[in-house]
Amino acid sequence: MSDAELVARHRAVLPRWMALYYREPIEIVRASGRHVTDADGNTYLDFFAGILTNAVGYDVAEISDAVRAQLDTGVLHTSTLYLIRSQVELAERIAALSGIDDAKVFFTNSGTEANETALMLATQYRRSNQVLAIRNSYHGRAFATVGITGNRGWSASSLSPVKVSYVHGGYRYRDAFSRLSDADYVRACTDDLRDVLQTTTSGDVAALIAEPIQGVGGFNVPPDGLFASFKEVLDEYGILLISDEVQTGWGRTGEHFWGIGAHGVTPDAMTFAKGLGNGLAIGGVVARAEVMDSITANSISTFGGNPVATAGAKATLDYLLDHDLQGNAAKLGSRLLGGLAEIGERNDIVGDVRGKGLMIGVELVESGGDRPSPDHAAAVLEETRARGLLVGKGGLYNNVLRLAPPMTLTEQEADEALAILGESIAVVQEGA
Repeated sequence: MSDAELVARHRAVLPRWMALYYREPIEIVRASGRHVTDADGNTYLDFFAGILTNAVGYDVAEISDAVRAQLDTGVLHTSTLYLIRSQVELAERIAALSGIDDAKVFFTNSGTEANETALMLATQYRRSNQVLAIRNSYHGRAFATVGITGNRGWSASSLSPVKVSYVHGGYRYRDAFSRLSDADYVRACTDDLRDVLQTTTSGDVAALIAEPIQGVGGFNVPPDGLFASFKEVLDEYGILLISDEVQTGWGRTGEHFWGIGAHGVTPDAMTFAKGLGNGLAIGGVVARAEVMDSITANSISTFGGNPVATAGAKATLDYLLDHDLQGNAAKLGSRLLGGLAEIGERNDIVGDVRGKGLMIGVELVESGGDRPSPDHAAAVLEETRARGLLVGKGGLYNNVLRLAPPMTLTEQEADEALAILGESIAVVQEGA
């Protein structure tokens, strides 16, 4: 069956809002290391890793062996009504790595579900349905998480179980405070937070939820220390800080194991998912015990933290730590950022290059200005695919290339990607 036939079947039975990349969508059928192969036999260097999920890459023996060992027991599922040894052991590891005092962990199946849980905990703990979020944020596709998403391209409904107010500090490149220095930017955003609290809320807000680096929003990076400044204000009101680490966790930013570490502050709760399972469905929340235990009704998770997912996640976490993939992300991220900056100097359709570690955004604009160009981003996506490189795309205007390869990336592969990106951007620049 051809890809065209599969596309037709996909569009006949799956929602039209489920986007597919490329003019001629591809089916990935095999993978190894940092490379994937499509149904036609074309092999690509993968620089999006299943939307940052395949953090360690593909066909990793240690992870596959751990999953097979669990499958060999015949126990794929029991539910949280029974003890799951690998779940307990993984929770102990994450609680210790979180830096949160007296931490407890609850496992889910995805980042969306993790953020929904965090919102339920915060609103219950604070007895308030008011929530603060960052402009241009994205936290998932469920009811409450859509309600706090500050990007209209991903906000399908104005209905919400929480009342949300948005503050500055997300999309600095196009922010009203974009021309300010780091220190002045932090000060202006903090002043805005105070103003929002005093004008759009009744004061007793449950939590502020924030991505340390915005993911879907275009890999936007705030100045270090922004959330520490926010936390000082939040503490005055007793408001919780929730760090959405679904994309920034597990060392991907290079500098710190958690993205929030760049701000020198410990949040009250963190959500996680994606890279922990290296392709297996797992997410969760780690929070202070008094926050986690604030739920008074019965609650379980049928599939969250199941034996297969937690066995694979334990092996993934061991691999990340044993091979210092955080250090590799820092080293190769610096190499990529430097190379991309040089590409940007040669091509004025590159408006901004930003990121940390192996989480890098390249914002494309109209030639001779800074108007967002989703057309250029789409064109570069096609050009890189034609040359054997898969990258992601996002941002408020869908004009940002998102680069997030597996954290096992090599120097040779980083240089290969830079060469392809340079050629692809130059071709689009020439036609601009």
